[in-house]
Amino acid sequence: MSLKGINAYKKGNIKQEIANADPHRLTLLLMQGALDRIAFAKGAMERKEHAVKSEYLSRVSAILINLRDTLDLDVGGEVAENMYALYDYMIDRLTDALVKNDLQILDEVTSLLTPIRDAWVQIPQSAKDEAYAAMEQQRQAV
Repeated sequence: MSLKGINAYKKGNIKQEIANADPHRLTLLLMQGALDRIAFAKGAMERKEHAVKSEYLSRVSAILINLRDTLDLDVGGEVAENMYALYDYMIDRLTDALVKNDLQILDEVTSLLTPIRDAWVQIPQSAKDEAYAAMEQQRQAV
C-alpha cells in the first residue's frame, strides 16, 4: 500500500473517531494533535523546510487557541485562568520558535503541554460522567 493510501486511511479513522468522541476525548485528541504537529514542525525545522514548519506551527497555534477559548473561566475560576495564561504563553512561544527557528522553544512548549495531556488521560470516568451530567443540567436550565 502506498504512503498516500495509508495517510487516507488514517484520516478516515481520525474523522470517525472525532465523530464518535465525547468532549473529553475531543480535548485529548486536540492535545495529542498539537504535540504531533510540534514534532513534525521540529523535523521540518531541522530540514530547513520553512513553509512546512510554518504550516505545522500555525496548526498548533490554532489548536492551542481552541483549547484556550473553550475554557469556562466562570466555572473554572483560578485554575481556568491559569490554564488560559499558560495556553497564551505557549502560543507566544510558538511564534518565537517560528521567527527564531529555535528547536529548544518547541521542546519547551512540548514540556508544558505533555503533562497537561497526561493529566487529562488520568481523569477518572466517574469525574467525566459527573461533569457531563452537570453540563446537561446547565443546558436544560437555559
